Amino acid sequence: MKAIITAGGKGTRLRPLTFTNNKHLIPIANKPILEYAIDTIKNAGIEDIGIIYNDNLQELKDFIEQNNNFGVNITYIHQLSPIGLADCVRVSKDFIKDSKFIMFLGDNMLASDIKDLKESFEKDTVNHSYLLLTKVDDPQRFGVPIFGKNKELIGIEEKPKNPKTDLAVVGIYFYDHHVFEAFEGKDKITPSKRGELEISDLHQYLIDHGYKINTYNVTGWWKDTGKINDLLLAQRLILEKHHKFKIESPIKDTVIEGDVEIKKGCRIENSFIRGPATIGANSEIISSYIGPFSSIGNECVVTGSEIENSIILDYSSIIDVGYRIDSSLVGKNSRITKKNRVPKSLSTK
Repeated sequence: MKAIITAGGKGTRLRPLTFTNNKHLIPIANKPILEYAIDTIKNAGIEDIGIIYNDNLQELKDFIEQNNNFGVNITYIHQLSPIGLADCVRVSKDFIKDSKFIMFLGDNMLASDIKDLKESFEKDTVNHSYLLLTKVDDPQRFGVPIFGKNKELIGIEEKPKNPKTDLAVVGIYFYDHHVFEAFEGKDKITPSKRGELEISDLHQYLIDHGYKINTYNVTGWWKDTGKINDLLLAQRLILEKHHKFKIESPIKDTVIEGDVEIKKGCRIENSFIRGPATIGANSEIISSYIGPFSSIGNECVVTGSEIENSIILDYSSIIDVGYRIDSSLVGKNSRITKKNRVPKSLSTK
């Protein structure tokens, strides 16, 4: 069995951060989102993974190669432009061939593993696809399942204004080779009004042509990390799971409360760090407060400042701010400081 991971798209909901960063490489608890997807697939026992990209190949390659391909076989699959999730399936045909496979949206995170589902689908001779469902507060943002009288799946409604249920389709899909028939023949799926090959149309094609789709409700949490609030919530959920963090650097005149991770090469002095929190390698925390659910990236400097429930990316400096930075995402190589001249204000440089 194989897997494909979507790692393209423009990340419009996370702009301006994604003008210069691939959204799938944004770290949550100092671990890029894409790595969580790779880990989930690898832990399910799949070793052949195709990563779908648009125009960001070198950034992805650098990340994958720095981590020695994570012990799996990586194939890069080029999608000319981000014209829909169904198109990600289409461009993967040469990689998949006749294998059953999983498509995993690279900006999705799932608490539970998928090993049992993967093994079930490999043996399944009746169903041609598995879809995962979960309850959400805002089903208008997602594909929503429609069930018939016998509770069988009869359709998927994409981003409905008046959803019939609070269930949403999770961005992890199981398919066999019949899915590629949706791109062939007179009745193949065509672009929607917004110019994309919609994943909901792909599923409707399978249903209309007699291919059976089974649905499973996800246990535990699932997050589509498409917005900053989603990233922060995902980080909170990840940090809450960890209870064996290591402190790998010496600390001086500093109070540590709760589960705190401090990587090697850090300088930690005269500070208060309350977990769960993680601090990346070679960072400096001086006369500062780092509060719960925060991640400080690699080679960051935080001096005379307070941070809580935030994501601070690598190489950033936060100097004598004077106000607590809360529920924020600070981009790579940022510098935040307080002006000492009037009018007083915060500024980023």
